[in-house]
Amino acid sequence: MATRAKKTVKAKSSKKKAAKKAVKKAVKKAAKKAVKARASKAAKKVKKTKKAVARRGVKKSAAKTAKKAGKTAAKKQVVAKKVSKTKTAGKPAKAPEKNKAPAKKVAKKARVIAPAVTAAPASVATPPKAAKPKVSKPGAPQAPKPVAVAAPQASAPASAPARDNVFYVTTAIAYPNGSPHIGHAYEAIATDTLARFARLDGKDVFFLTGTDEHGLKMIQTAQNEGLTPSALATRNAARFKAMDERLNVSFDRFIRTTEEQHHRSTQEIWRRMEANGDIYADVYSGWYSVRDEAYYSEEETRLNDDGVRLGPQGTPVNWVDEKSYFFRLSNYQDKLLKLYEDNPDFIGPDSRRNEVVSFVKGGLRDLSISRTTFDWGVKVPGDEEHVMYVWVDALTNYITGVGFPDESDTNWRYWPADVHIIGKDIIRFHAVYWPAFLMSAGIPVAKRVYAHGFLFNRGEKMSKSVGNVVDPFNLADQYGVDQMRYFFLREVPFGQDGNYNHEAIVARINADLANDLGNLAQRSLSMVAKQLGGVLPEPGEFSDNDKAILAMADGMLAASREAMATQQIHHWLNAVWAVVAEANRYFAGEAPWALAKTDPARQKTVLYVTAEVVRQIAILAQPAMPTASGLLLDSLGVPAGERDFAMLGGAKRIAPGSTLPAPTPAFPRYIEPAA
Repeated sequence: MATRAKKTVKAKSSKKKAAKKAVKKAVKKAAKKAVKARASKAAKKVKKTKKAVARRGVKKSAAKTAKKAGKTAAKKQVVAKKVSKTKTAGKPAKAPEKNKAPAKKVAKKARVIAPAVTAAPASVATPPKAAKPKVSKPGAPQAPKPVAVAAPQASAPASAPARDNVFYVTTAIAYPNGSPHIGHAYEAIATDTLARFARLDGKDVFFLTGTDEHGLKMIQTAQNEGLTPSALATRNAARFKAMDERLNVSFDRFIRTTEEQHHRSTQEIWRRMEANGDIYADVYSGWYSVRDEAYYSEEETRLNDDGVRLGPQGTPVNWVDEKSYFFRLSNYQDKLLKLYEDNPDFIGPDSRRNEVVSFVKGGLRDLSISRTTFDWGVKVPGDEEHVMYVWVDALTNYITGVGFPDESDTNWRYWPADVHIIGKDIIRFHAVYWPAFLMSAGIPVAKRVYAHGFLFNRGEKMSKSVGNVVDPFNLADQYGVDQMRYFFLREVPFGQDGNYNHEAIVARINADLANDLGNLAQRSLSMVAKQLGGVLPEPGEFSDNDKAILAMADGMLAASREAMATQQIHHWLNAVWAVVAEANRYFAGEAPWALAKTDPARQKTVLYVTAEVVRQIAILAQPAMPTASGLLLDSLGVPAGERDFAMLGGAKRIAPGSTLPAPTPAFPRYIEPAA
């Protein structure tokens, strides 16, 4: 999705010879100085982190070898030699006129940034060498190609450490340049549901969420509000955390990318990528979307009816010229395709997988990963003129959250993540850039990335200009937290786009919850309270109807596990509510209110079977509706220690003879407020 426009270098033919000589002298001097300084720093870092490097297959002598290689490369810097099919950084193309690519003008002077030379692993013969700028004709901006050097081979995915029944799930961290909206709430609710399901199923769960607080958008928003970026981030991050708490989101850590630990973590992954030879210096010239924090090539942009140039997401793009470090993403095309082939479940749903595979097969260009036109971000180690591209910073939160760079941290056992839950608009960042960064750094790749769709309000995408942006706090206040959670999880097939409106929400609340489940529980438990003194009866011999509904209830767990293993949340709830519907048919068909007079013993069996089915439904519904399900289990007298999934499937039944509390309605009907 994020690509870069190519750089152009032009020189007047009459001054070609003089320009070559000047460039050669300037590059040689700058390169020699830069090479020595960066190779020395990288070598020291490699030595200091030799344990981490060893895990990436780098020999203990890497620091010594890199230092020697850096010195050798510095002596061998030659810029007079032409390099076929490559270009180094020349003078950036002049900023275009409004919404146009740079015009064809001849540059008067070439400007060259020597590529960074890092402490490479022992298996790499030589660090990158500078190459002579190649004069080219201007045209539509494209991504810069890396210098043609003996670059290191892209690292293969590192093997994951042994994990004992753990489950690590994350949301994408939210960008707090504004208040949270229903899209943020939807992702948080869905991810929380996955985390709660895994906990109830006996797994050791870690659930990470948080805020992504750096980047140009934060600077611009802060300036518009008369705040510092730090003050804006602190204020809005608190609002996002409050939303999670209001919606009963059970995160284990709420991370902020402005945390000191995260800066250390991000700088460490940079050093490792640099030590692997995957980072070099150059100049970026091309289109950039501040809103998307993404680079786009000319062919990915378009002019709208108002003459504004837009990126593929429909966001405005601006022309950017600046020095930058680049990540050798092009080296990872084959490795990524192999990752997708060997791990077909790495990307979900399938439609997103097909999109990513097609994108990677189309060819990858090296990625600009630093900025120099602002300073609100994580500083590049060894060159604080640069701050890291916000996506290097943001993606690294997933390992910061479980202890990185301290791999002895007790939470590091959770890595690699079992699944990153994200919006479909950022799938390429997570399924292309992120695994490539991890491979380069010698860190195991996450197991799965799952992209959900967008929510539409009455068929329209949320927009401030349209006035249909919905505040999740207001929605929770109007309908109830559990009711709101249930609606979005049941109504929208997870992984697809979905619609919502007031009428649809009310229909789900009153039909699925109040009528189907709530009424079944209330009617049956009220009979126990009024006709049996509140004591759960001892059942008689089970009839075929009893056995059939109990078997259906017992089968919910297996069906639910199968659905949730691939994040098919709606299929899980469909399986549960199929039993709710069948239980209502069973209850109506057996008519226990009539059996009270004609066959009291049979009535007791029917009420016992109904209570058992409702118990299993309530336990399985907890991940979606933790509070309401808890009230239902309270009414059934189920102890707190007997509410996990080990109590399902028929191995355990509700205990007869126990005295139940007076039933409390868990799912009240929604009544329209008076006008």
